[in-house]
Amino acid sequence: MTAVTDQDHTGHPERSDRPDAGAGSPEAQDAKDEHGVEGDDKREDDGYGEGGDGEPSEGPAAQVPWDDGLIARRGTGIAGTESAGRERSTVLEARKPAPQTVTPLVYDPPLLSRLDALHELVGLSRARLDGRTLAGASRVLDEAAARRRLSGQHTVVAIAGATGSGKSQLFNTLAGVAISETGVRRPTTAAPIACSWSDGAASLIERLGIPPRLRRRPLQAMADADDRLRGLVLVDLPDHDSAAVQHREQVDRVLAMVDAVIWVVDPEKYADAMLHERYLRPMSAHAEVMFVVLNQIDRLPGEAAEQVLDDLRRLLDEDGIALGEYGEPGTTVLALSALTGDGVDELREALGRFVAERGAAGRRIGADVDVAAARLWPVYANRRWAGLSEEAREEFSDRLADAVGAGAAGEAAERAWLRNANRACGTPWLRLWRWCQDQGGPPTGKLPQRAQPDQEVTARQRVEQAVRTVSDRASEGLPAPWAQAVREAAVRGSQGLPETLDALAVRAGLPPGRPPRPGWWPVAVLAQASMTILQFVGGLWLLGQIIGFMSPNLGVPVLLMVIGIIGGPLIEWSCRMAARGPARRHGQEAERRLREAAAGCGRARVLDPVAAELLRYREVREQYGRVVEVGAGVN
Repeated sequence: MTAVTDQDHTGHPERSDRPDAGAGSPEAQDAKDEHGVEGDDKREDDGYGEGGDGEPSEGPAAQVPWDDGLIARRGTGIAGTESAGRERSTVLEARKPAPQTVTPLVYDPPLLSRLDALHELVGLSRARLDGRTLAGASRVLDEAAARRRLSGQHTVVAIAGATGSGKSQLFNTLAGVAISETGVRRPTTAAPIACSWSDGAASLIERLGIPPRLRRRPLQAMADADDRLRGLVLVDLPDHDSAAVQHREQVDRVLAMVDAVIWVVDPEKYADAMLHERYLRPMSAHAEVMFVVLNQIDRLPGEAAEQVLDDLRRLLDEDGIALGEYGEPGTTVLALSALTGDGVDELREALGRFVAERGAAGRRIGADVDVAAARLWPVYANRRWAGLSEEAREEFSDRLADAVGAGAAGEAAERAWLRNANRACGTPWLRLWRWCQDQGGPPTGKLPQRAQPDQEVTARQRVEQAVRTVSDRASEGLPAPWAQAVREAAVRGSQGLPETLDALAVRAGLPPGRPPRPGWWPVAVLAQASMTILQFVGGLWLLGQIIGFMSPNLGVPVLLMVIGIIGGPLIEWSCRMAARGPARRHGQEAERRLREAAAGCGRARVLDPVAAELLRYREVREQYGRVVEVGAGVN
C-alpha cells in the first residue's frame, strides 16, 4: 500500500550508494522481519511515523509513478497487519509535478442573487446595527468569496466524531492506507490531516490551514479503482469532545470552511447531548451536505444495529435535520464497520455520487446564507406594516398647530377684522367711546406673543408630546434597532423646533399690511357719513330757529336728526352682520397660513427624517426578502 504527500523530495541518493547495512545484514534482516520492508525503507517510513505529539511528522519518502509526480511512501496496512510477509514494489525515480490548471467554483444564478442581496443588506445596515449582529452574515460573504476563487472541481469533506468513534479508522479505510493514527491513547488525532484523490487541491487545503507535512494521497490502486472519488479531499479532524481545548477549536474552525462533513458516531455516544446541541442541531440547515455514519456495528448483536440506527434517525429528526430518504434531499444516514469493512462500500458509493455532482460547495454556502438569514430575522422582520399613515401626519400637524396657537391666531385675526369693520362703519360717537375704552384697557384682537414663561413651557411640552406621538406611531411594529433609529431621527429633528415655531408664528400669524375690505365697505362708510351729516344739519337747523336766525319749522330738522340718529346705528348693525362672513374667512386664512407654516416646519425637521429611516428600512427589508426568497425555514 502506498500513500503520497504533496511534498517533492527529489534528488535522493540511490539506495545502493548509501553506507548502511546491506540487505543481508542482521540489522536489516531484523527490520525486514518486523515490518515487512528493508532497513532502508524503514528509515524512510520513519519520516511519517508518530512524532512527540502523536502527529505524523515530515521526513524523506520514496516515490511511485503518480500522474502528478508527488512523492509516495510505503506504509503499513490499515490495521497494521497486512504488511507482514508481503512483497514491496521497487522505488522509482521521482519526477516533478506538471503544472495544474484549477477551474474556479461557479455559483448558480439563484445563489449569486442571494449573495448580492446579502451584501447589499449588510452595507445598508452597518450604520444601524452593531458589528456583532452582522458578524455572521459578513463571515458568510467572506467565506463565499474565498471559496469561489478556489477549485470548483474538488469537494472538501471533513470526518468528525467523538473520542473513540473510529473516525480515523474510517478515514484510513476510505484512503486504503494507514494515514491517520489510530489507537487506544486519547486523543489520538491531534491535528487535521488531508487526503486528496486528485491534483489541484493545494489551495483548498492551504485555506484549511493544514501544513504540507499533514497532506496525503490515497493508495494508488484504490484511487485508480475509485475514479468516482476523483475530486474528493477528505480531512480527518481531531475529536470534537477532546479534553484539549485547541483540538476543539480546530474542529470548529475547519467545520466552518469545508464543503461537507461526515459525522461518525458509535453505539455508545450516538445520543451524546454535546454532539446534538452544539453541532447537529445548529447545523440542521446543512442537512444536504452532511453524512451521519453509525460506526462499529460489528459490536452490536442481531437486530440491535437496526434498532440503534432507527433511534439515531429519530434523534436527527428531533434536531430538525431532514433525512435523505426515498430520494428526497437531506442527510444520508448509514451504518457500517470500519474495522470489518461492512457498509464501507455503500458509503464510498454515496460519496462518489456526492462528489460527482460538484454542487456541495454551493449547497454549503446556500445553507450558510439560510442560517445567517435566520439569525437576522429578529432585526429585519416586522410584526405589522410599518410607516407613517396620512392620519398620523395630519395628527402631528394638528398638534403643532395647536402648540403654536394657530386656532387662537385665527380667532384674533377675525376679531381684528371685525374691529376694523366696526371702526370704519360705526357712528362717530360710538367710535369715540370705544377709543376711550381702548386707552384705559389692554389691546384686543391682536396675536398673543406668549411672553409669559408658563405659556412657553406649555407650548414646548406640546411640541415634545407631538414628536413622541408621531415617532411611536412610525416605529410601531418595527424591529428594535430600526424602531430606535426612527425615534432618534425624530428627536434630532425636534431640537430647536419650539423656537422655530415661535418665529413662524410672529411672521405668519398676522397678515401683512391692512386686511382686505369688501366692495360694499366704501358705500357703508359713505352712508354712515351721510347719517352723521343729517344729524349735524338737523341740529344746526334747530339751533338757527332757536336763535331766530331761521323761521320756525320743527318738523324738518327733527326728522333729519331722527333719521341720522336712528340710521347710524342701523347702518353699523347691518355692516356688522355683513362683516361676519369676510371676518371669518380672514381668520380662517390666517389660521391656515400658520398651520401650513407649522406643518412645513414639522415636516422638514421631523417627518422627513423619520420617512428617510422608514425608506431605508423598506430597502433593507426588500433585500432581506431576496436573501430568504429561496431559503428554508425563514419567513
